[in-house]
Amino acid sequence: MSSPYTDLDRPPLNAQRLASALVTEGGVWTRLDLRAETGSTNADAADAARAGEPEGLVVVAETQTAGRGRRERAWTSPPRAGITASVLLRPGVAVPEREWPAAPPAAYGWLPLLAGVALVETVNRLAEVPAVLKWPNDLMVGDLKCAGILAEGVPNGGAAAVVVGIGLNVTSRTGELPPDRPATSLQLAGATMTDRDPLLRALLRGVGTWYARWRLAGGDAEASGLAEAYRHHCATIGRSVRVRLPSGDELAGEATAVDAEGQLVVRTAEGRSQSVAAGDVLHVR
Repeated sequence: MSSPYTDLDRPPLNAQRLASALVTEGGVWTRLDLRAETGSTNADAADAARAGEPEGLVVVAETQTAGRGRRERAWTSPPRAGITASVLLRPGVAVPEREWPAAPPAAYGWLPLLAGVALVETVNRLAEVPAVLKWPNDLMVGDLKCAGILAEGVPNGGAAAVVVGIGLNVTSRTGELPPDRPATSLQLAGATMTDRDPLLRALLRGVGTWYARWRLAGGDAEASGLAEAYRHHCATIGRSVRVRLPSGDELAGEATAVDAEGQLVVRTAEGRSQSVAAGDVLHVR
């Protein structure tokens, strides 16, 4: 592996500084695991969940070689060119000292959308890039994808373990982006900040803040304000869309809403509304 100091535009993260800033008394995050290289931060966090790791673990990788997006798409990151992080949550475990009841499994679908809200707020505020969310949880700059989020339940992880992974292109160059789909990075989009340290801190604090609100509301996205925030940032609402469903079928129409369960509501040309829990969305011009 090349030295982390060979590319001065991409300095390494400092584990001690990050941990001292994030793992604080009363916060959600309990442990930071910064890895120089790994196959998948989601897989690492899932392994920790199966080994009994409590809620609050953050796994960060400087280089990810075998990451996955939705539909098993590959998500790799050049050394120190982006933010690749996964967090371990246990939303089904009540936390009496925080007055958090256990969230029902039906509410877990909001977790990747929650991470999307924290991400778009961080990018808009710190990087000053006009980013939006494409349902369910892609961060877009114009028509180009800048980040993706993948949430996974952990079988045998105990106590309703959920891992949420976030991959954000920060200083990726044109030749380093996926050739098979339109993508960009914060740097290519003209960001005023591309320092990964403050971006990562702000992102994790944002996830932690929204998660605490959501947990305090018992996993109710409406009561916690999460649903309203997501709808505010979601550029899919009001657009003509084509949705490729997990079955392979395709649904076309106008995206009219994101409902209380986080599902996309699509009104077809025949006037029929259908709620979609999962699928790949294409915004139609």
